[in-house]
Amino acid sequence: MKKLVITCIMFSGSYMLLAQQMPHFTQYLLNDYVINPAIGGSKNYFESKLNHREQWVGITDAPRTNVLSLHGPLENKKMGVGGYLFSDVLGPTRLSGARLSYSYHLQVTQDYKVSLGLSGGVLQYLIDGAKISTQETGDIALSSGVQSVYVPDAGFGVYLYSDNLFFSISAPQIIPVKLQFFENYKETQSKLVNHYYVMGGYRFDINNDITIEPSFLVKYVFPVPPQFEVSARAFYKRNIWVSSTFRSQDAINFALGYSFQNNILVGYSYDYTTSNLRNYSSGTHEVMLGVRFKHRKKVLKTTSENEE
Repeated sequence: MKKLVITCIMFSGSYMLLAQQMPHFTQYLLNDYVINPAIGGSKNYFESKLNHREQWVGITDAPRTNVLSLHGPLENKKMGVGGYLFSDVLGPTRLSGARLSYSYHLQVTQDYKVSLGLSGGVLQYLIDGAKISTQETGDIALSSGVQSVYVPDAGFGVYLYSDNLFFSISAPQIIPVKLQFFENYKETQSKLVNHYYVMGGYRFDINNDITIEPSFLVKYVFPVPPQFEVSARAFYKRNIWVSSTFRSQDAINFALGYSFQNNILVGYSYDYTTSNLRNYSSGTHEVMLGVRFKHRKKVLKTTSENEE
């Protein structure tokens, strides 16, 4: 009975997660390219990020999410390319995907740039029927084996940014295709739903060592009510950071990170669940590892000139 209660609370508490068919992360600012393809190429270097998320630790079959991304600018710095892979496992279901993106960046003022981005790829939805127990057998919509379906998907976004400000509007999933697992079963109501994200933030330099960055994220997936996140990060010499975030209807989280020589990044976050799931879960853990690929020839040339 207790297991049934926990399961019901988990699925009701994860209604936002189920409707939201894109990967969800606490440290979204550290891998914001996954939210908006227009962010690809906005830095002067290529960078790769790996995120791993263990949600609601202590609950059987709770969500586990992984994403690996890579993006950067082309030689003229006006265009960016990238891509990412992700996997999201929830009980007997798994959503996996692969995407590529293209972005174009325009200098609108001396301090501000705006970019437009498009992404496209393929998604796989998989259900392991052997892990699901039903009261009635013979349902054509659910077999005892593994069912999977591949569908195309696409997204777009707009990104306004400068050295201190960023503002993002994106729709990372825009094709409402149906998820038809069987050729002879065409009455399914399961389909992809549109996603809409708005994100922004500003960096305040308190002094030469300390920077404060408040930010927000709004996610809307019909018919679920919008979800809001309000965050604040504090940097010390741009190498060490701590942050805290309030996520409506879900959790409060705390994070910290370190950047080694501005090339290797490591981040960790912990979510304290504020819903009824806190009675059964010890929280959510997430880790991030990032690598920035700087232009080695330029670095060596600068070093050589300094030595002379």
